[in-house]
Amino acid sequence: MLIQQNTERSADKSCERAPILFQGINDMRTSGPVIVMEVPEQLNHAGVTAFLDELRPLFESDRPRMVLDCSLIRNIDSSGVQMLLHCMEQAMKRDGDLKLAAVSPQAAVILELMRVDRLFETFETSAEAVQSFGLFPSYENPHNEPWNSGAYGPLGDLEAAS
Repeated sequence: MLIQQNTERSADKSCERAPILFQGINDMRTSGPVIVMEVPEQLNHAGVTAFLDELRPLFESDRPRMVLDCSLIRNIDSSGVQMLLHCMEQAMKRDGDLKLAAVSPQAAVILELMRVDRLFETFETSAEAVQSFGLFPSYENPHNEPWNSGAYGPLGDLEAAS
């Protein structure tokens, strides 16, 4: 299979995509600073090693943002779950995040039985997961307002609570 990486440039809020192809095991594409990787069908002891070798360089960056597309997973065992936890740990160590998308029913059952489903933020599609990285509100700094005026959002409620 080929790994496909799309580079995006925005000009006047329109995106241009120039595909760059790499040899590899699974499909990979980027959406801005977010990397989307397709997880293989067999996420067991044999498949985990090869997949983790592909992911390892991606965690070298500062603040890695990754989405693992789990739609192809048909067989997952404890090694696969451990690999997912390891990936999340590696991303968080570098102040990044890892999200799961399109989790197959088979994988969802295993994650729930092992009680790790709550640790992952999951989405119906990869596109939704990628969009979720950009949903953090940015508060403008109203320089002329006192901190408790309400201009800072919920921070103004601190004075009322005290």
